[in-house]
Amino acid sequence: MEEGTLDVVVGFFGLIEDLTWGWALVPLLVVFGVFITVMSGFVQFEYFGRMFRVLSSKNQTADPNAVSARAALLVSVGGRVGGGNIAGVAVAITLGGPGAVFWMWATALIGMATSLVECSLAQLFKRSQGDGTYRGGPASYILHGLGRQYRWLAVLYAVCLIAAFAFGFNAFQGNTFAGAAKDSLGIDRIWTALPLTVIAGFIVYGGIRRIAKAADVIVPIMALGYLGMTIVIILINITEIPGVLWTILANAFGLEEVVGGGMGAAIAQGMRRGLFSNEAGLGSAPNVAATADVRHPISQGITQSFSVFIDTIVICSCTAFIILLSDVYVPGATDIDGVVLTQQSLVSHVGEWAQYFLTFAILLFTFSSIMYNYYLGENALAVMTTNPVSVHVLRIAVMAIVFLGATAPGATAVFFFSDPLMGLLALVNLMAIIMLFPIVLRILADFREQLKHGVARPVLSPEKFPDLDIDPTAWKHGK
Repeated sequence: MEEGTLDVVVGFFGLIEDLTWGWALVPLLVVFGVFITVMSGFVQFEYFGRMFRVLSSKNQTADPNAVSARAALLVSVGGRVGGGNIAGVAVAITLGGPGAVFWMWATALIGMATSLVECSLAQLFKRSQGDGTYRGGPASYILHGLGRQYRWLAVLYAVCLIAAFAFGFNAFQGNTFAGAAKDSLGIDRIWTALPLTVIAGFIVYGGIRRIAKAADVIVPIMALGYLGMTIVIILINITEIPGVLWTILANAFGLEEVVGGGMGAAIAQGMRRGLFSNEAGLGSAPNVAATADVRHPISQGITQSFSVFIDTIVICSCTAFIILLSDVYVPGATDIDGVVLTQQSLVSHVGEWAQYFLTFAILLFTFSSIMYNYYLGENALAVMTTNPVSVHVLRIAVMAIVFLGATAPGATAVFFFSDPLMGLLALVNLMAIIMLFPIVLRILADFREQLKHGVARPVLSPEKFPDLDIDPTAWKHGK
């Protein structure tokens, strides 16, 4: 591609990013999140206690071929939790001050409702694959919720999803881990890239069942290990916790100004990084939510709402406290890399070995994200073609991109289109869930009514909603 043509392409995607992330998208997601929260009767708080039930073995599916609600939760947590929880939080604090952490929390609490809505829709309009598994997501609820005349919108969404997640973000994940391994362990990128690519290939060729089984092992180790390290650091610095909390609140509301821009910078960075991290409303998690074998769509919506809570309120807060309790963070200093700030903060607390711990954590975060990103691409591909060869082409392409991202330090610059396309697919998803929100209120009313009449585990009966294009074979519990 000639330099002039490349400049035009880069400029075009830059314009898309300015019109989405740079201007309209974050306020739209926040405003719509508040709207959903109010109109649903603060549903994310109403069923907060119920979210933890998914962790119990009593609520797992009896079908050995199906993906359980817990497995779908762990896959989505593994996808949401990634480099953004380590590097992104550090960047938010660097550019927005400690107050950005508060606005990340606020965005997550609102985003929990948005995620509940989009993931409930994905469940409602999912399609049975005939082998005990299900497929669905925004493309599916556009086709079956809005109608076939919107197929072009579903295809646009699918193309953006493949390009942004399966290709762009997988290159970033490989690059993040290979860079961390080189910096902390001195391992050349090629020796990181080869095993990472091979293991990724083994998982993606196993499909959603193998991805779910891998996530069942990786994600609890990943999340609990990082949480455990943070608890140790908090206990070591327990007397400083009140001061850190006050700094977060004071900076969030402009009582203390740590960086240029004050409260405005804290709000902008906190909300943007929070949405980037937990992906609420972006239309990615619903693809995984649709795979779960559950009795009622709202049940999986509640579960995926919990996923947002784990990602931002738990994991992102871990990184924030690691940084703010350290003496490495210097308010106003903006010349330090996000991963390096987190790494140096860990070392200052517990010693040099912590950099190896963080490298291992990044490996788990990277690997879980690669699995998740690949499945999003596979699911989107099914909207455009059912040719089995295309799936093999996608799998090989993803493996190649992981390898490319890990081996070349500047490889991620090639995928400059990822953030703009994620912004575009988020707008498509947002338009769809706005139009389909009345349907969510109907199934939410059905869920509440069953609970009111003593049904411990509500079930969806498709015959109650004859006007909706629901696949009855996907709801055997409701028969």
